[in-house]
Amino acid sequence: MFLNGTMLALAVKKKMRTETAQKILIYGMATSLFLLFCLCFWLYWVRHGSPVAPHSTSGVGTIIEGKVFINGTTSIGRIDDDFVCATLDWWPPQKCDYGTCSWGRTSLLNLDLNNVILLNAIKAFSPLKIRLGGTLQDRVIYQSNEQQPCSPFVQSNSDLLYFSKGCLPLTRWDELNNFFKKAGAVVVFGLNELRGKTINSQGSAEGAWNSSNAESLMRYTVNQDYTIQGWELGNELSGKGIGARVSADQYASDINTLQDTVQNIYASSDVKPVVMGPGGFFDENWFTEFIQKTTKSLQVVTHHIYNLGPGSNDHLTDAILDPSLLDSVSYKYSKLQSILKNSGTQAVAWVGEAGGASNSGHNLVTNAFVFSFWYLDQLGMASSFDTKTYCRQTLVGGNYGLLDTNTFVPNPDYYSALLWHRLMGNNVLSTSFSGTNKIRAYAHCSKKMQGITLLLINLDGYATVQVRVSAENATGLGISPLQDPRTKFARVSRGSKIANLTREEYHLTPKDGDLHSQIMLLNGKMLTVDSSGVIPPLEPINQDEEMQE
Repeated sequence: MFLNGTMLALAVKKKMRTETAQKILIYGMATSLFLLFCLCFWLYWVRHGSPVAPHSTSGVGTIIEGKVFINGTTSIGRIDDDFVCATLDWWPPQKCDYGTCSWGRTSLLNLDLNNVILLNAIKAFSPLKIRLGGTLQDRVIYQSNEQQPCSPFVQSNSDLLYFSKGCLPLTRWDELNNFFKKAGAVVVFGLNELRGKTINSQGSAEGAWNSSNAESLMRYTVNQDYTIQGWELGNELSGKGIGARVSADQYASDINTLQDTVQNIYASSDVKPVVMGPGGFFDENWFTEFIQKTTKSLQVVTHHIYNLGPGSNDHLTDAILDPSLLDSVSYKYSKLQSILKNSGTQAVAWVGEAGGASNSGHNLVTNAFVFSFWYLDQLGMASSFDTKTYCRQTLVGGNYGLLDTNTFVPNPDYYSALLWHRLMGNNVLSTSFSGTNKIRAYAHCSKKMQGITLLLINLDGYATVQVRVSAENATGLGISPLQDPRTKFARVSRGSKIANLTREEYHLTPKDGDLHSQIMLLNGKMLTVDSSGVIPPLEPINQDEEMQE
């Protein structure tokens, strides 16, 4: 199968070739007569000769042969329907990194909730899960009545995290909830874990969590009939912490308090919010103790991913396209999965925040086309370790937003996220690639239709990659079996015609072939919102094929 144009039906196991080009391809096959499976390809690769392409050991013009194997006989994980999640943060405009102030008016306190592009961008996911929180959440005071003074964050070098405490007005909480209801968003909220604690000279936050202010917000939320899917306690206070840290034992005690609070306040509710935490960086010993002590009170274990280092790194593009660096974070996913499995807890894992590059990211890298290599690889990897939800930092704000900080126009990763959300189903399939470490491969059962969706990411900017795909039949995973349920897909022989296939193709490329472009093309057409702020349709090219048995 030639991914750059002429295609042969994968069902008859023809050869598939990928040409080096700077684009993404997504292919789907479906049949109205007899469905073996549906297969969509997402393929990212870098154009040969691109000035920002990584150095390749394979050499210009080299042809590499490889094979993808998909084991469709069982699922290795299951993601939420709303697996794709994005964050909204508290940072005020004064938040600056490396001399650049990239947050503008994107804080929960000043975000323009009347912006039609923002509204439509969220609506397009139907639903989009949104996590409200971030570094300053442990400095937030919740207004308990409208007569209470409520001051915003003020920059202060003498305060923790270099900002004073800030207040969330009840009127703003009303505005946010009304907006999220209108947008159809699923909301989780990060609570202030440092309330009532004293931070000693070593940065350790001591004492029990004072839940009274959080209780006030939660009771108001229930009284106003606002829906919150989960209450998360604290942000980046696990392990060594950022700014401050809380011991695993004390954090577990605080989570138990939160669980009791939720059960009490939502006593008359049929569906209760989940309790989440710790929302920090993974530390094996700390997380092990924390999870073992919260087996009856914690429903979601959240951790953060910033594996590319600081946003000031001038070599971020090389890091994004380095397979060994991409692989290195799998250790954290694997260890957390093992801890959950062996602890006896019913809690599941989420990535509660992931921006790749810390300190607000890097302009024209973490908000450009090239970042989809890292982002989609992260979505695929996290899924393969049974992560249920993945929250991208941010929906808007900083240099790593899915939407532009100033205009709210979608950046390339927004479309990558939307395509993942629409095509990748719940069940995760074991997938491997042999032939080169520059190809990343992930497969799921298809979403809202029978079949398999395969994501291929090509990190090699110079070599032509010739790919063969082999798949076991995925009986029991929402894929129509052959007449004999024991029959493997690989056993389908060539001969009589059994079906006509319509293959869907999605070709995504950066404008002008520039990896650092913030404009993405779909099948050669620029993806832009119209004058009414409507998100463009993501329509494939349909190709008819015959499948042989």
